[in-house]
Amino acid sequence: MNSASELLTADGRQMPHRAFDVQTIRADFPILKRLIHGKPLIYLDNAATSQKPQVVIDTLMRYYSEENANIHRGAYSLSEQATQAYEDARLKVRHFINAPSEREIIFTRSVSEAINLVVHSYGRKYIKAGDEIIISAMEHHSNIVPWQILCEEKGAILRVVPISDAGEFQLDAYEKLLTPRTKFVAVTQVSNALGSITPVRQIIDLAHQHEIPVLIDGAQAVPHFKVDVQELDCEFYGFSGHKLYGPTGIGILYGKAKLLEAMQPYQGGGDMIRSVTFEKTIYAPIPSKFEAGTPHIAGGIGLGAAIDYLEGIGMEEINAYEQELLVYAMAAVSATPGVRIFGTAKEKAGVISFSLEGVHPHDIATILDQEGIAIRTGHHCAQPVMDRFGVPAMARASLAFYNTKEEIDALVAGIHKVKEVFG
Repeated sequence: MNSASELLTADGRQMPHRAFDVQTIRADFPILKRLIHGKPLIYLDNAATSQKPQVVIDTLMRYYSEENANIHRGAYSLSEQATQAYEDARLKVRHFINAPSEREIIFTRSVSEAINLVVHSYGRKYIKAGDEIIISAMEHHSNIVPWQILCEEKGAILRVVPISDAGEFQLDAYEKLLTPRTKFVAVTQVSNALGSITPVRQIIDLAHQHEIPVLIDGAQAVPHFKVDVQELDCEFYGFSGHKLYGPTGIGILYGKAKLLEAMQPYQGGGDMIRSVTFEKTIYAPIPSKFEAGTPHIAGGIGLGAAIDYLEGIGMEEINAYEQELLVYAMAAVSATPGVRIFGTAKEKAGVISFSLEGVHPHDIATILDQEGIAIRTGHHCAQPVMDRFGVPAMARASLAFYNTKEEIDALVAGIHKVKEVFG
């Protein structure tokens, strides 16, 4: 972490350091003042979407009330201001994940669209019949279904790395799956269902020994710890803005410039062209080549504000606090009689998935909601994970840096109330 005099925003601007104080941070999030069924909101569904600090909300309001204009093509002041703010946000993303160039940062609607972009623009061009694509058994559906579609279309084969009973990526099994037929690897950095942190650096290094490109789904990683795509050396990295305390409808794909330049556009339309005739279209250079149509301008600018906010606190401080909170929560929840914890990996982010003997997960969530506690239940868009552990659904509490130990205590008390209801 930089000293107070050295602290910079994601795009290189100096900003004051703020000491980590969870109560001060909570005051930045207006929704945390809400009452649910007459009780203070305890929001523990951060793996689904995060809440937004006031600075992000204010940024969206300011854009729509003072700066709203379409970007890149307007030769008037308002459009130029909006364009500058949008492209400044791209620069902030570049610095946030330490990408070599802002040309390698593509705005999408979500990490799901980022993965689909790679599947269609890279996969359709380079994957052939008989080729193999490796994913893991803990992937979100967004990193399974697009590859299945591609395999069906191309006659390629999907290989799956198993996970242990603790929910850990099996590196030895992965290494055995790497063969001359392997043409792509796509894995999550953090499981949304289990919280398991995968050994992505080793995964990438092993793939690169065979000259195999790698995509990392970072949706559950970037909100919790610092990510450096140059250090990882992955070919592609995707994440979503709404899990990073930014707006919904905005996502990021980082891709190495050499690959992006060789790939075909994913969509056609305005802003991704240099010139169009009925005989031939010449595409714009990256990143514009992959950004057809009017983008989510406010979303991009809002994501930039969220990144500034996080940089002002420090990802190292956020990670340290969340890890302390996770250790407390895992001990408290697992000590509750009748609770089964899913995902006990040694390297883990702030997700606690569990079941309660004799109680359906949806009933757990319904009763907790009466206490003002918001958790997620279901298959979490990770049905193969449910199959691996032999359950139809799990209850999931997922943490953010604005959560507290007192909220964990309330969660445990709420689980005891569920037990009382179901006897």
